[in-house]
Amino acid sequence: MNYFKILMNGIVKENPTFVLLLGMCPTLGTTSSALNGMSMGLATMAVLIFSNLIISLIKNLVPDMVRIPCYIVVIASLVTVLQMFMQAFTPAVYASLGLFIPLIVVNCIILGRAEAFAAKRGPVESIFDGIGIGLGFTIALTLLGGIRELLGTGKVFDQTIFPEDYGMLLFVLAPGAFIALGYLIAIVNRLKKA
Repeated sequence: MNYFKILMNGIVKENPTFVLLLGMCPTLGTTSSALNGMSMGLATMAVLIFSNLIISLIKNLVPDMVRIPCYIVVIASLVTVLQMFMQAFTPAVYASLGLFIPLIVVNCIILGRAEAFAAKRGPVESIFDGIGIGLGFTIALTLLGGIRELLGTGKVFDQTIFPEDYGMLLFVLAPGAFIALGYLIAIVNRLKKA
């Protein structure tokens, strides 16, 4: 199996944010800055990698009628561990992302990849799928957060690009997330057709 192809599939062809339009709640809710977007993407990627691995290992042990509840228990356990880890070692990021960390449990990207990929493939392929989809999600959230932060405050990763007085507050607020995401999706669609 071509692992590079699996990685690139998640980043480009099946990008969860720009192509599949999945995970819109954390995409719109956490991308007020590039750091928040990157942090949310990396947290989701960690859960995605480990849930794909575990589900690919237990797929033959779980009866079909309890498959989804079992997957949710695996994902919820991993999110709980991640939440405690972030609270202990990165309290500022944890405080900034707040409620969106426990909401990773219900992120349709993770359950969707568990059902569509990990339940049908081996552990190594599932890990690479988790990395690819996770990187695609992280890149999308970081890009969206960076654009919103730049246009709203004149900064990217807290590095001043232009004075904050020239920033447009709209892009730091919720409507700015919709506007910036809409333009990014349009750009991605245009590039795919070219």
